[in-house]
Amino acid sequence: MYSRRAIEETILKVSNMFPILLVTGPRQVGKTTLLQKLSEPDQKYVTLDDPDVRYLAKRDPALFMQRYHPPVLIDEIQYAPELLPYLKIHADSSKRNGDIRMTGPPAFHLMKNASESHAGRVGIVNLLGLSDAEIYGYKSTSYTTEPERLMERVGVIQSRDLNDIYRRIFRGSMPALYASQDIDWETYYRSYVNTYLQRDIRDLAQVADEMDFFNFMSVAAAHTSKPVIYEELSNAVGISAPTAKKWLSILVSSHIVALVQPYHNNVLKRVVKMPILHFLDTGLATYLLKWGNPEALERGAMSGAFFESYVFSEIYKSYLNAGKEPPIFITVIRTKNRLIFCSIKTALYSPSR
Repeated sequence: MYSRRAIEETILKVSNMFPILLVTGPRQVGKTTLLQKLSEPDQKYVTLDDPDVRYLAKRDPALFMQRYHPPVLIDEIQYAPELLPYLKIHADSSKRNGDIRMTGPPAFHLMKNASESHAGRVGIVNLLGLSDAEIYGYKSTSYTTEPERLMERVGVIQSRDLNDIYRRIFRGSMPALYASQDIDWETYYRSYVNTYLQRDIRDLAQVADEMDFFNFMSVAAAHTSKPVIYEELSNAVGISAPTAKKWLSILVSSHIVALVQPYHNNVLKRVVKMPILHFLDTGLATYLLKWGNPEALERGAMSGAFFESYVFSEIYKSYLNAGKEPPIFITVIRTKNRLIFCSIKTALYSPSR
Protein backbone atom coordinates (compact mmCIF):
# COMPACT_ATOMS: atom_id res chain seq x y z
CA MET A 1 0.00 0.00 0.00
CA TYR A 2 1.35 3.41 -1.00
CA SER A 3 1.60 6.11 1.66
CA ARG A 4 1.70 9.69 0.45
CA ARG A 5 5.16 11.20 0.76
CA ALA A 6 5.74 14.72 2.04
CA ILE A 7 8.21 15.42 -0.77
CA GLU A 8 5.71 14.93 -3.60
CA GLU A 9 5.06 18.63 -4.16
CA THR A 10 8.78 19.34 -4.24
CA ILE A 11 9.36 16.63 -6.85
CA LEU A 12 6.59 17.94 -9.10
CA LYS A 13 7.91 21.48 -8.74
CA VAL A 14 11.49 20.51 -9.62
CA SER A 15 10.30 18.29 -12.49
CA ASN A 16 8.50 21.27 -14.00
CA MET A 17 11.70 23.33 -13.81
CA PHE A 18 14.22 20.95 -15.44
CA PRO A 19 14.26 18.55 -18.43
CA ILE A 20 15.79 15.85 -16.20
CA LEU A 21 14.82 14.97 -12.64
CA LEU A 22 17.16 12.85 -10.53
CA VAL A 23 15.79 11.48 -7.25
CA THR A 24 18.57 10.17 -5.05
CA GLY A 25 18.68 8.70 -1.59
CA PRO A 26 19.64 5.59 0.35
CA ARG A 27 18.41 2.22 -0.79
CA GLN A 28 14.81 1.18 -0.18
CA VAL A 29 13.47 4.58 0.86
CA GLY A 30 10.82 4.45 -1.88
CA LYS A 31 12.34 6.42 -4.77
CA THR A 32 10.96 4.22 -7.55
CA THR A 33 7.55 3.75 -5.95
CA LEU A 34 7.21 7.50 -5.48
CA LEU A 35 8.10 8.39 -9.08
CA GLN A 36 5.85 5.66 -10.47
CA LYS A 37 2.99 7.06 -8.42
CA LEU A 38 3.65 10.55 -9.83
CA SER A 39 4.28 9.41 -13.41
CA GLU A 40 2.21 10.55 -16.38
CA PRO A 41 0.06 7.98 -18.23
CA ASP A 42 2.37 7.94 -21.27
CA GLN A 43 5.60 7.70 -19.29
CA LYS A 44 7.61 4.52 -19.87
CA TYR A 45 9.40 2.71 -17.07
CA VAL A 46 12.70 0.86 -17.40
CA THR A 47 15.06 -0.45 -14.74
CA LEU A 48 18.79 -0.93 -15.23
CA ASP A 49 18.67 -3.67 -12.62
CA ASP A 50 17.64 -5.87 -15.57
CA PRO A 51 20.91 -7.29 -17.01
CA ASP A 52 19.62 -7.25 -20.61
CA VAL A 53 18.47 -3.65 -20.37
CA ARG A 54 21.71 -2.64 -18.66
CA TYR A 55 23.77 -4.29 -21.38
CA LEU A 56 21.91 -2.35 -24.07
CA ALA A 57 22.27 0.94 -22.17
CA LYS A 58 26.02 0.50 -21.73
CA ARG A 59 26.88 -0.94 -25.15
CA ASP A 60 24.47 0.99 -27.37
CA PRO A 61 23.05 4.05 -25.57
CA ALA A 62 21.69 5.51 -28.82
CA LEU A 63 19.57 2.40 -29.45
CA PHE A 64 18.46 2.43 -25.82
CA MET A 65 17.18 5.99 -26.24
CA GLN A 66 15.30 4.97 -29.39
CA ARG A 67 13.67 2.02 -27.67
CA TYR A 68 12.84 3.88 -24.46
CA HIS A 69 12.17 7.29 -25.92
CA PRO A 70 11.13 9.95 -23.38
CA PRO A 71 9.00 10.58 -21.46
CA VAL A 72 10.65 7.82 -19.47
CA LEU A 73 11.49 6.84 -15.91
CA ILE A 74 14.94 5.23 -15.70
CA ASP A 75 15.53 3.31 -12.50
CA GLU A 76 19.05 2.77 -11.05
CA ILE A 77 20.78 5.13 -13.50
CA GLN A 78 24.14 4.65 -11.76
CA TYR A 79 24.58 1.32 -13.55
CA ALA A 80 24.84 2.97 -16.98
CA PRO A 81 26.59 6.37 -16.81
CA GLU A 82 27.13 5.95 -20.56
CA LEU A 83 23.56 7.18 -20.98
CA LEU A 84 24.25 10.61 -19.51
CA PRO A 85 25.59 12.30 -22.70
CA TYR A 86 22.58 11.03 -24.66
CA LEU A 87 20.19 12.28 -22.01
CA LYS A 88 21.89 15.67 -22.27
CA ILE A 89 21.44 15.69 -26.06
CA HIS A 90 17.76 14.86 -25.72
CA ALA A 91 17.26 17.54 -23.06
CA ASP A 92 18.87 20.16 -25.31
CA SER A 93 16.84 19.17 -28.36
CA SER A 94 13.41 18.59 -26.82
CA LYS A 95 13.46 21.40 -24.25
CA ARG A 96 10.56 19.72 -22.45
CA ASN A 97 10.75 19.86 -18.68
CA GLY A 98 10.04 16.66 -16.79
CA ASP A 99 10.69 14.50 -19.85
CA ILE A 100 13.24 12.26 -18.11
CA ARG A 101 13.03 11.08 -14.53
CA MET A 102 15.75 8.98 -12.95
CA THR A 103 16.42 7.27 -9.65
CA GLY A 104 19.59 6.06 -8.03
CA PRO A 105 21.52 6.08 -4.79
CA PRO A 106 23.56 9.23 -4.18
CA ALA A 107 26.42 7.47 -5.95
CA PHE A 108 29.66 9.29 -5.76
CA HIS A 109 30.80 9.42 -9.40
CA LEU A 110 27.24 9.62 -10.72
CA MET A 111 26.37 12.73 -8.74
CA LYS A 112 29.51 14.43 -10.07
CA ASN A 113 28.63 13.62 -13.68
CA ALA A 114 24.98 14.50 -13.28
CA SER A 115 25.64 17.85 -11.67
CA GLU A 116 28.57 18.96 -13.83
CA SER A 117 27.88 17.73 -17.36
CA HIS A 118 24.14 18.35 -16.93
CA ALA A 119 24.37 21.76 -15.28
CA GLY A 120 21.10 23.63 -15.79
CA ARG A 121 19.41 20.52 -17.15
CA VAL A 122 19.01 18.26 -14.13
CA GLY A 123 17.16 18.94 -10.90
CA ILE A 124 18.32 16.79 -8.00
CA VAL A 125 15.98 15.88 -5.15
CA ASN A 126 17.15 13.96 -2.07
CA LEU A 127 14.72 11.49 -0.52
CA LEU A 128 15.25 9.93 2.90
CA GLY A 129 13.17 7.49 4.94
CA LEU A 130 9.77 8.20 6.41
CA SER A 131 9.35 11.18 8.68
CA ASP A 132 7.03 11.35 11.69
CA ALA A 133 4.65 13.47 9.61
CA GLU A 134 4.37 10.65 7.05
CA ILE A 135 4.11 7.90 9.64
CA TYR A 136 1.54 9.58 11.88
CA GLY A 137 -0.36 11.42 9.16
CA TYR A 138 0.03 15.13 9.78
CA LYS A 139 1.26 17.89 7.47
CA SER A 140 5.00 18.20 7.01
CA THR A 141 6.47 21.68 7.35
CA SER A 142 10.02 22.98 7.60
CA TYR A 143 11.22 23.15 11.19
CA THR A 144 11.05 26.57 12.81
CA THR A 145 11.78 28.10 16.19
CA GLU A 146 8.99 30.67 15.84
CA PRO A 147 6.79 30.34 18.96
CA GLU A 148 3.54 30.89 17.03
CA ARG A 149 4.20 28.07 14.58
CA LEU A 150 5.41 25.77 17.32
CA MET A 151 2.22 26.35 19.28
CA GLU A 152 0.15 25.63 16.17
CA ARG A 153 1.82 22.22 15.89
CA VAL A 154 0.99 21.41 19.52
CA GLY A 155 -2.68 21.19 18.56
CA VAL A 156 -1.94 19.04 15.50
CA ILE A 157 0.57 16.47 16.71
CA GLN A 158 -0.62 13.73 19.01
CA SER A 159 1.42 13.40 22.17
CA ARG A 160 3.46 10.22 22.70
CA ASP A 161 5.01 8.82 25.82
CA LEU A 162 8.66 7.86 26.18
CA ASN A 163 8.05 4.19 25.31
CA ASP A 164 6.29 5.12 22.05
CA ILE A 165 9.13 7.45 21.08
CA TYR A 166 11.79 4.80 21.63
CA ARG A 167 9.78 2.20 19.74
CA ARG A 168 9.81 4.66 16.84
CA ILE A 169 13.55 5.28 17.25
CA PHE A 170 14.24 1.55 17.40
CA ARG A 171 12.14 0.68 14.35
CA GLY A 172 13.72 3.33 12.12
CA SER A 173 12.36 5.02 9.02
CA MET A 174 12.33 2.48 6.19
CA PRO A 175 8.93 2.44 4.40
CA ALA A 176 8.83 -1.37 4.12
CA LEU A 177 8.81 -1.73 7.91
CA TYR A 178 5.61 0.33 8.10
CA ALA A 179 3.91 -1.15 5.05
CA SER A 180 3.65 -4.55 6.72
CA GLN A 181 3.92 -5.63 10.35
CA ASP A 182 4.94 -9.11 9.17
CA ILE A 183 8.43 -8.00 8.13
CA ASP A 184 11.06 -9.07 10.63
CA TRP A 185 13.06 -6.02 11.70
CA GLU A 186 16.41 -7.78 12.17
CA THR A 187 16.15 -9.76 8.93
CA TYR A 188 15.27 -6.61 7.03
CA TYR A 189 18.24 -4.58 8.23
CA ARG A 190 20.63 -7.52 7.79
CA SER A 191 19.57 -7.73 4.16
CA TYR A 192 19.78 -3.96 3.81
CA VAL A 193 23.36 -3.80 5.10
CA ASN A 194 24.47 -6.73 2.92
CA THR A 195 22.99 -5.10 -0.18
CA TYR A 196 24.58 -1.75 0.66
CA LEU A 197 28.01 -3.32 1.20
CA GLN A 198 27.91 -5.48 -1.92
CA ARG A 199 26.31 -3.15 -4.44
CA ASP A 200 27.24 0.37 -3.34
CA ILE A 201 30.41 -0.03 -1.34
CA ARG A 202 32.16 -2.79 -3.27
CA ASP A 203 30.95 -1.97 -6.78
CA LEU A 204 30.60 1.82 -6.70
CA ALA A 205 32.91 3.02 -3.95
CA GLN A 206 35.68 0.52 -4.70
CA VAL A 207 36.21 -0.45 -1.05
CA ALA A 208 38.18 -3.68 -0.99
CA ASP A 209 37.48 -4.97 2.53
CA GLU A 210 33.73 -5.10 3.16
CA MET A 211 34.14 -6.48 6.68
CA ASP A 212 36.37 -3.59 7.75
CA PHE A 213 33.84 -1.17 6.30
CA PHE A 214 31.02 -2.94 8.16
CA ASN A 215 33.00 -2.60 11.39
CA PHE A 216 33.53 1.06 10.57
CA MET A 217 29.78 1.55 10.14
CA SER A 218 29.21 -0.03 13.56
CA VAL A 219 31.82 2.22 15.19
CA ALA A 220 30.23 5.25 13.49
CA ALA A 221 26.84 4.19 14.88
CA ALA A 222 28.38 4.12 18.36
CA HIS A 223 29.49 7.74 17.79
CA THR A 224 26.11 9.09 16.73
CA SER A 225 25.46 12.53 18.29
CA LYS A 226 29.16 12.84 19.11
CA PRO A 227 31.98 15.01 17.71
CA VAL A 228 33.92 13.41 14.87
CA ILE A 229 37.48 12.53 15.90
CA TYR A 230 39.05 10.55 13.07
CA GLU A 231 41.79 9.09 15.24
CA GLU A 232 39.17 7.50 17.52
CA LEU A 233 37.28 6.04 14.56
CA SER A 234 40.44 4.73 12.91
CA ASN A 235 41.86 3.20 16.10
CA ALA A 236 38.61 1.39 16.85
CA VAL A 237 38.61 -0.28 13.41
CA GLY A 238 42.34 -0.65 12.87
CA ILE A 239 42.63 1.60 9.83
CA SER A 240 44.45 4.85 9.14
CA ALA A 241 42.92 8.24 9.95
CA PRO A 242 42.85 9.24 6.24
CA THR A 243 40.97 6.01 5.46
CA ALA A 244 38.51 6.74 8.25
CA LYS A 245 37.96 10.21 6.80
CA LYS A 246 37.40 8.76 3.33
CA TRP A 247 34.99 6.11 4.58
CA LEU A 248 33.02 8.61 6.62
CA SER A 249 32.67 10.76 3.51
CA ILE A 250 31.21 7.70 1.76
CA LEU A 251 28.60 7.33 4.51
CA VAL A 252 27.79 11.03 4.16
CA SER A 253 27.54 10.77 0.36
CA SER A 254 25.27 7.74 0.77
CA HIS A 255 23.00 9.73 3.12
CA ILE A 256 23.58 7.13 5.82
CA VAL A 257 24.95 9.80 8.16
CA ALA A 258 25.03 13.60 8.24
CA LEU A 259 27.69 15.87 9.69
CA VAL A 260 26.59 19.05 11.45
CA GLN A 261 29.19 21.79 11.15
CA PRO A 262 30.05 24.43 13.77
CA TYR A 263 28.37 27.79 13.24
CA HIS A 264 30.12 31.10 12.73
CA ASN A 265 28.70 34.41 11.56
CA ASN A 266 31.51 34.70 9.01
CA VAL A 267 31.13 31.87 6.50
CA LEU A 268 34.85 32.02 5.70
CA LYS A 269 35.66 31.28 9.35
CA ARG A 270 33.61 28.08 9.57
CA VAL A 271 36.72 26.01 9.98
CA VAL A 272 35.45 22.48 10.40
CA LYS A 273 37.49 20.65 13.01
CA MET A 274 34.94 18.69 15.00
CA PRO A 275 31.53 18.39 13.36
CA ILE A 276 28.82 16.32 15.04
CA LEU A 277 27.90 12.97 13.47
CA HIS A 278 24.26 11.84 13.23
CA PHE A 279 22.85 8.62 11.78
CA LEU A 280 19.87 9.56 9.61
CA ASP A 281 18.09 6.23 10.22
CA THR A 282 18.15 5.33 13.90
CA GLY A 283 16.82 1.86 13.10
CA LEU A 284 19.96 1.10 11.10
CA ALA A 285 22.12 2.38 13.95
CA THR A 286 20.31 0.22 16.52
CA TYR A 287 20.77 -2.81 14.27
CA LEU A 288 24.49 -2.17 13.83
CA LEU A 289 24.94 -1.87 17.62
CA LYS A 290 22.82 -4.98 18.31
CA TRP A 291 20.28 -3.38 20.62
CA GLY A 292 17.75 -6.12 21.28
CA ASN A 293 14.57 -4.12 21.82
CA PRO A 294 13.27 -0.56 22.37
CA GLU A 295 13.17 -0.98 26.15
CA ALA A 296 16.88 -1.85 26.32
CA LEU A 297 17.69 1.12 24.11
CA GLU A 298 15.61 3.50 26.24
CA ARG A 299 17.32 2.36 29.44
CA GLY A 300 20.79 2.15 27.91
CA ALA A 301 23.71 4.54 28.09
CA MET A 302 23.09 5.75 24.52
CA SER A 303 19.42 6.65 24.94
CA GLY A 304 20.14 10.38 24.90
CA ALA A 305 22.42 10.12 21.87
CA PHE A 306 19.81 8.17 19.89
CA PHE A 307 17.09 10.61 20.90
CA GLU A 308 19.16 13.54 19.65
CA SER A 309 19.92 11.81 16.33
CA TYR A 310 16.23 10.99 15.91
CA VAL A 311 15.25 14.63 16.50
CA PHE A 312 18.00 15.84 14.19
CA SER A 313 16.88 13.50 11.39
CA GLU A 314 13.30 14.75 11.70
CA ILE A 315 14.45 18.37 11.42
CA TYR A 316 16.77 17.47 8.55
CA LYS A 317 14.03 15.65 6.62
CA SER A 318 11.56 18.48 7.14
CA TYR A 319 13.83 20.75 5.09
CA LEU A 320 14.64 18.19 2.40
CA ASN A 321 10.95 17.37 1.92
CA ALA A 322 10.29 21.08 1.40
CA GLY A 323 13.07 21.27 -1.18
CA LYS A 324 15.36 23.33 1.05
CA GLU A 325 18.95 22.96 2.13
CA PRO A 326 18.90 22.21 5.89
CA PRO A 327 20.33 25.32 7.65
CA ILE A 328 21.48 23.38 10.70
CA PHE A 329 24.67 24.11 12.61
CA ILE A 330 26.02 23.58 16.09
CA THR A 331 27.24 26.24 18.45
CA VAL A 332 30.60 25.77 20.12
CA ILE A 333 31.05 27.27 23.59
CA ARG A 334 34.71 27.62 24.48
CA THR A 335 35.53 27.49 28.21
CA LYS A 336 38.91 27.69 29.89
CA ASN A 337 39.59 23.97 29.78
CA ARG A 338 37.32 22.47 27.13
CA LEU A 339 34.93 22.90 24.27
CA ILE A 340 31.21 22.35 24.85
CA PHE A 341 29.10 21.40 21.83
CA CYS A 342 25.47 22.52 21.95
CA SER A 343 23.00 21.94 19.17
CA ILE A 344 20.82 25.04 18.99
CA LYS A 345 18.27 23.24 16.85
CA THR A 346 17.65 20.29 19.18
CA ALA A 347 17.72 22.05 22.53
CA LEU A 348 13.94 22.45 22.58
CA TYR A 349 13.48 18.70 22.25
CA SER A 350 15.78 17.47 25.01
CA PRO A 351 14.10 14.61 26.88
CA SER A 352 13.07 15.26 30.48
CA ARG A 353 15.10 12.36 31.81
